[in-house]
Amino acid sequence: DPGGRLLWLSPALPGRTHDLTAARTHRIIRICERQGVPIVADLAYQGAGPWLTTAIKRKPLQELTPTDKTRNRALAAARAPVERGVARLKSWRIFRRSRCSPNRMTSIAKAVLTLELQR
Repeated sequence: DPGGRLLWLSPALPGRTHDLTAARTHRIIRICERQGVPIVADLAYQGAGPWLTTAIKRKPLQELTPTDKTRNRALAAARAPVERGVARLKSWRIFRRSRCSPNRMTSIAKAVLTLELQR
């Protein structure tokens, strides 16, 4: 939400799965597109589809225009609450070195999310 509280978590995936791979695995981009929910994402999602809005990446040996810089700042400001919410969730020690199955980690993450929402 705009206050930085996470409202939903996708099921955990094994290993260190890239964000875009996880979004594709869980069909998050496709679902948001069908529901008309716009997505503001970081540069890891660049080229993932027309429904995603990402920052403009500087080309080698070129500078961004003032308009591009302003757009990137606005996108960063829009993403900041989500990044804070993720950072707050990751502050729980259980997520630092977990050694359990994705199913169990999904249950743990949902429990932690519930506790965070009660704060």
